[in-house]
Amino acid sequence: MTDQVDNSFAANLPERNSGHLSKLNAPELSFKRGIEREGLRVDSHGSLSRNPHPRAFGSKLCHPTITTDFSEGQLELITPASSDIKETFGLMGSIHRYVTQNLGDETLWAASMPCVLQGDTSIPLANYGDSNIGKLKTTYRNGLGNRYGRSMQTICAVHYNFSFPPALWETLAKAEGETNNQAYQSQRYFDLMRNFRRFSWLLLYLFGASPAVCNSFVKGRQHGLEPFDEGSLHLPYATSLRSGNLGYQSDAQSDAINICYNNLDNYVSSLASAVRTSYQPYGDLGIKKNGEYLQLNDCILQSEAEFYSTIRAKRVPASGENFLSCLKKDGVEYIEVRLMDLDPFEPIGISQTTVRFLDTFLLYCLLSPSPAHDDQRCAEVKTNLTTAVHEGRRPEVTLTDGGQSIELNKWATNILNGMDALADHLDQTLGIKEHKESLATQQAKVTNSNKTPSARILNTMKEESIPFFRFAMNQSLAHQKRHLATALTKQELDAFSQQSLSSIDAQNQIEAADQGGFDEYLAKIMAAYDPLINA
Repeated sequence: MTDQVDNSFAANLPERNSGHLSKLNAPELSFKRGIEREGLRVDSHGSLSRNPHPRAFGSKLCHPTITTDFSEGQLELITPASSDIKETFGLMGSIHRYVTQNLGDETLWAASMPCVLQGDTSIPLANYGDSNIGKLKTTYRNGLGNRYGRSMQTICAVHYNFSFPPALWETLAKAEGETNNQAYQSQRYFDLMRNFRRFSWLLLYLFGASPAVCNSFVKGRQHGLEPFDEGSLHLPYATSLRSGNLGYQSDAQSDAINICYNNLDNYVSSLASAVRTSYQPYGDLGIKKNGEYLQLNDCILQSEAEFYSTIRAKRVPASGENFLSCLKKDGVEYIEVRLMDLDPFEPIGISQTTVRFLDTFLLYCLLSPSPAHDDQRCAEVKTNLTTAVHEGRRPEVTLTDGGQSIELNKWATNILNGMDALADHLDQTLGIKEHKESLATQQAKVTNSNKTPSARILNTMKEESIPFFRFAMNQSLAHQKRHLATALTKQELDAFSQQSLSSIDAQNQIEAADQGGFDEYLAKIMAAYDPLINA
């Protein structure tokens, strides 16, 4: 017998916040958003491209919207922060069209789990040039490959950057009887992030889109997956294998880092300590071999960027400034949602319907009670996430919250019901209907798991008798055809061309201005973490 946990918005809204929802008008609800979409470049056979980053895309070190992630063949497409959702999706669509029109005979892979891989030696590291910062980026990626294997790093995702406007903080602080300053805003972002982590299993159920993989991805590894056909492996009730032990997982981080998002100081200090604490297995790898760096250091983390988490506190530092120092000094500027799979049914990997839901969900996480996370809560977050990854669609699967057991579907229904008033208020205030429509779409997935992306992928593979590779390739080619069907305007082409040329000039200037060798540069980078430990 399971106990039903009541997570309705009305039941959980703190008394100090009662009634302030009606005070959130259009200025308070003008959220800023940015999207980062990763995607592999694949050849006509569906294998990862070994070709250099196309020159039409400029410098991957300095280009503001088109860069690479781990591999030279792994694009990352970025939109700047905007409060206009149509502007964000319009720009992301234009970036995809420009990229597609300059890929030649290559295609942008539509799925999170990678294409056909020929082993780690076939995966080229992204090369960011000869500057110290460029060498830092490439060496960091080499360290990731040596620590976790290059294949794992080819997994792709959509990252969602989100922030609340100043007007919301002013109204909320007044309603809560608090002083609206940076410390207050940072703490409320951490309140949000604790709830996000507590409820993150829901997003995996609703949007997870990696229930299967190509055999080549796990060749030579223990995996626990079941055969789907001769070319694919899967788990029948899986949602997002990308988020499980096949994806971004680290035993070192699980064993040696305890970051449960209770406050900014602990967050910064814990990450800084991990960057400066040696870890024996990484020490055994060595830092250099024949004069070449194998990794940035032998510590638990090479940098805070290596911290694998579903959500991160973010701030844009000044050029040359240590990120964690900036975050501690100036506070949280925005949050980065990192657990979203690429949606292979969407041409740009994510839909406006999904974003409207994320906006409502993040507001729900901000306004709901957010108890501090002790060891039990942290353990529950991890266990619930693992359960949702491997068997989230299994009938009557159960999770745990505060020591109480509850069926996933019941808890999901409670949360979605609790979000209803927020979605309704967002729509009424902004004069639209998309938030309620998105909520209804997600409620239908809870009622019928066959409507989730993970189930749709497996059902398509079964109905069409195709392996995961063919499913993903078909989707990739369909999206490519759609992007090529809409020509860019001369103004758009000129803008992209100028961006590329400007990025190349910027990289040349960085390389020309460099002073000192890389050893000295790296030592200075690492020393900047020391004052943050236990500070």
